[in-house]
Amino acid sequence: MSRKYFGTDGVRGRVGEFPITPDFALKLGWAAGQVFSQQGTRKVLIGKDTRISGYMLESALEAGLAAAGINASFMGPMPTPAVAYLTRTFNAEAGIVISASHNPYHDNGIKFFSAQGTKLPDEVEHEIEAQIAKPVTCVESAQLGKASRIVDAAGRYIEFCKSTFPSDMNLKGLKIVVDCANGATYHIAPNVFKELGAEVIAFAVEPDGLNINAGCGATDTKALSAKVLEHEADLGIAFDGDGDRVMMIDHLGHQVDGDELMFIIAAFYQRQGLLKGGIVGTQMTNLAFEQAVEKLNIPFVRAKVGDRYVMEQLLEHNWMLGGENSGHIICLNHTTTGDGIVSALQVLAAMRYHHQSLREQLGGLRLYPQILINVRFKGQQDPLESAAVLTVVAKAEQQLGQGGRVLLRKSGTEPLLRVMVEGDNHTLVERLANEIADEVRRQCA
Repeated sequence: MSRKYFGTDGVRGRVGEFPITPDFALKLGWAAGQVFSQQGTRKVLIGKDTRISGYMLESALEAGLAAAGINASFMGPMPTPAVAYLTRTFNAEAGIVISASHNPYHDNGIKFFSAQGTKLPDEVEHEIEAQIAKPVTCVESAQLGKASRIVDAAGRYIEFCKSTFPSDMNLKGLKIVVDCANGATYHIAPNVFKELGAEVIAFAVEPDGLNINAGCGATDTKALSAKVLEHEADLGIAFDGDGDRVMMIDHLGHQVDGDELMFIIAAFYQRQGLLKGGIVGTQMTNLAFEQAVEKLNIPFVRAKVGDRYVMEQLLEHNWMLGGENSGHIICLNHTTTGDGIVSALQVLAAMRYHHQSLREQLGGLRLYPQILINVRFKGQQDPLESAAVLTVVAKAEQQLGQGGRVLLRKSGTEPLLRVMVEGDNHTLVERLANEIADEVRRQCA
């Protein structure tokens, strides 16, 4: 887990617009340095993805840290989960990632990890936010922080990823197309799978600062699907810009999403006696997934959408496996945060153990059609408090019965209501989703 600072709105910002600017990054680095120094911290690691603004923000962030007396070690482009892992292995007091994950190149953000490779405690985040409001000061010259570079970071992380794959297995005989989204995994993921014996066809591994997540990666798998069919590969693996999400493509060119991948991992772990407790999903986890794990007698709970909420539920229940349909999967038996490469390796281990294809590993799991409509509303009317909207929702739920569900969720950043309906009848699901969306528009126009 990590904290994102996209600027003063706390959500997102664009370089060249407001609010993510070099002076904000400098001040954030200084504010974090002030808090870290009070805890005796002197060393932090800094990684980034491949978007062009990372160079600028990296320099500004380091300047702020140095002014607060904090030493910074740079790793260059590295996946977010790699920074979490290396923060632990290098015994650093904190790790920082400059990345906007699956967003387009013109967005960027800054994420923090604790010395344990987890999100910072809330009280530390609040202290940093409080320091941002203060004027920047500088320590004495003799106490300024120093900068250094870690040259073997990629190799260390590659070895870690390989260590999460069973030592008595390999990937020989598998042809895999690996889509790195022109992001932080471009120089790492292909090597992990090659060194485990697979024939790898690398795709979207030529970052230019502007092409991250553009028509490739976990958020757009159409090109990967075509590559799998073109090369008659056994499967395709797609990561997002910072490598914490994964999607897969089977040999027929069909996408296998995060829910399906998590089902494969859970079933494999259970058969091996490795599964600790149950599974944490989110409000968006497909109902068919919930029903499938119930048949396996695996406990399941839903968290709010967002990896931090999944992690909170995992820690509360003392479980080890959770994730989202977006492909952000957390395997706490191996790492401390969502890791696309590690998650993919768990799926591949299941395939090798059972001598089955990716499609065969899904068994009888068939996800229900899920329709999502974003409705913009105006004025002071809260659509979740509208009697007319709630009546339409109740009628929809009655028609769906046990074979479906309705979820209405407000965006945390803009006046949007996300209307989600899912069920085993696609025609019915689509009709009900549109009826609810239309009622929201009528009541909240």
